Amino acid sequence: MTTDAATHVRLGRSALLTSRLWLGTVNFSGRVEDDDALRLMDHARDRGINCLDTADMYGWRLYKGHTEELVGRWLAQGGGRREDTVLATKVGGEMSERVNDSGLSARHIIASCEGSLRRLGVDHIDVYQMHHIDRSAPWDEVWQAMDSLVAGGKVSYVGSSNFAGWHIAAAQENAARRHSLGMVSHQCLYNLAVRHAELEVLPAAQAYGLGVFAWSPLHGGLLSGALGKLAAGTAVKSAQGRAQVLLPAMRPAIEAYEKFCRNLGEDPAEVGLAWVLSRPGVAGAVIGPRTPEQLDSALKASAITLDEQALSELDEIFPAVASGGAAPEAWLQ
Repeated sequence: MTTDAATHVRLGRSALLTSRLWLGTVNFSGRVEDDDALRLMDHARDRGINCLDTADMYGWRLYKGHTEELVGRWLAQGGGRREDTVLATKVGGEMSERVNDSGLSARHIIASCEGSLRRLGVDHIDVYQMHHIDRSAPWDEVWQAMDSLVAGGKVSYVGSSNFAGWHIAAAQENAARRHSLGMVSHQCLYNLAVRHAELEVLPAAQAYGLGVFAWSPLHGGLLSGALGKLAAGTAVKSAQGRAQVLLPAMRPAIEAYEKFCRNLGEDPAEVGLAWVLSRPGVAGAVIGPRTPEQLDSALKASAITLDEQALSELDEIFPAVASGGAAPEAWLQ
């Protein structure tokens, strides 16, 4: 274990320990070659990152399911890989053009779990996450399927992703009526540039005991020194996708942010991740490094402490939603 080892937290109100940083696999199967991905998973494990986060649909650049198969190849190498790994995958995305091959119907949840187990080569999934809300699926139906998977030993915990705050509340209240544990974790888009989760999602997750893990904590490279990389001709991820979409409107803020990081003497990517990890109600983050060096940089971010002055300056550069963004409940106090 290196000095840049990952720290661990309880997964929401459960007793399960996961690293604060989860290794996300969305860049595998297209942006990271398979052999490099296998080495990256070993690198993460060696540094104490014990949660692998994937989804049944990941790998779509080649074919849906490829990434789970790749993770399965890694686990099959043995050497304690499965025992050391908290394995998280997702259900709900469209897997084919068949009319019932998406969403959160009981049929699709159960069939998708069986497919994920087969591709991953395991007998159970540690954290089975609903990838998106399905407005057509009644919660009684969703929990009937999830509870049957838990009872059958195929799933240990249930999580969610990309829910609104009221979706979290509805899901948890229904689970409580069924005397079910319900969800223990939630993934949401959250970073300095996109702070909407502070309004409802983070308060709801805290109220119901969910551990929140922010995905895209650098907004696709926007907060990793995008302008400097573009000027140097070294931009990869920050020159495409969501970073490219948001950059024109946020250029003044990004310029101020990169100047702030230079004055602080820290790498922008590490500052952006350190800010996310410092937020109330945030248990950790899902990172998507393409190289071991990027993973090590993320671990360094875990050790950065931003003082009140630094946090105040960042709030000025990237104001919270509604210039403070308190949830509606707080406005009534």
